[in-house]
Amino acid sequence: MAELEQESGSIKKSPKKLIIIIVAAIILLAAGGGATFFLMKEDSSNGKGEHADEDEAAVHAEKLYFDMSKPIVVDFPKGAAIQHGRITVSMLVEGAETIEVLKKNEPMMRNNLLMLIGAQDPASLNTREGKELLGKAMLDDVTAVLVKMAGKGKVNEIFFTSFVMQ
Repeated sequence: MAELEQESGSIKKSPKKLIIIIVAAIILLAAGGGATFFLMKEDSSNGKGEHADEDEAAVHAEKLYFDMSKPIVVDFPKGAAIQHGRITVSMLVEGAETIEVLKKNEPMMRNNLLMLIGAQDPASLNTREGKELLGKAMLDDVTAVLVKMAGKGKVNEIFFTSFVMQ
């Protein structure tokens, strides 16, 4: 009978110990999993390094408009149906620094854009497609000036705010 009491006593103690061990194991696993999650999250953000900061800066860069100070006036070759063009341009840029670079280098940009527009076929500039192609070429040219003179800066789009041809 004493043996039965001892066996039943040990049986009663064993489930309590087992429950305590299971609860402690669950708490340790949860704490370890949470710590691992936070460490991995911190490592993944550090793994991106400076590129993450640049990407965030690019996403949050303020979009501004830059209007060229004067219209671009172009004379087309003699014999063409259209003799003169007067184009006013605005640019959508990222950041005030880009506007400062554009202002400092406006004479170079004007020269390049005058040459570019003057080389176009005036008849093609009467069509929407011709104007869109000219806008893309102008965007490439302005971007090249930014890269050459400042090594940075971004022009997103070029807008014709006035496009008169006679």
